[in-house]
Amino acid sequence: MSLTLAQFNALSPDEALSKLLTCCTSSKWAHDVAGARPFADINDLLASSDKAWQQAQTQEANLLEAFDGHPQIGNVDSLKEKYRNTQDSAAHEQSGANNADMDVIEALAKGNQEYLAKFGFIFIVFATGKSAQEMLDLLLTRLPNDRATELLNAATEQNKITRLRLQKLLGAA
Repeated sequence: MSLTLAQFNALSPDEALSKLLTCCTSSKWAHDVAGARPFADINDLLASSDKAWQQAQTQEANLLEAFDGHPQIGNVDSLKEKYRNTQDSAAHEQSGANNADMDVIEALAKGNQEYLAKFGFIFIVFATGKSAQEMLDLLLTRLPNDRATELLNAATEQNKITRLRLQKLLGAA
């Protein structure tokens, strides 16, 4: 259920925190954004979110807390489920990845496991509008990176995801 900005601004601190944690599970980020209310408009909220994320990502623990809020795609069955044709909103967001080829699905599952083993956190990518093949290509491009580089890459992708989720929360996407 989306809220108006006025409704979001009027939420109690605990209610606002609860809503924000559905967008990003970094408690530091959520507390900082909730504490910055009221917002004049969606752009004000997004700017505050960006600022809070920049501050949160100075501590690796905040990043890992945010990354842990994403389900891991680690096996073929879950990938087949994720990329099958459905009518729900998640499928709509990832419509380019529907009907993914089984070889691509298996390669994504394998790559996700390699990524987790190497970096200690799951592969984070802003999936909206990307096909399964595009996500596999991104994963394979990022897999040779060092951990510090991947923390930055994942943090950048997390911010894109968070911004979209905030817009959806307020019915602006």
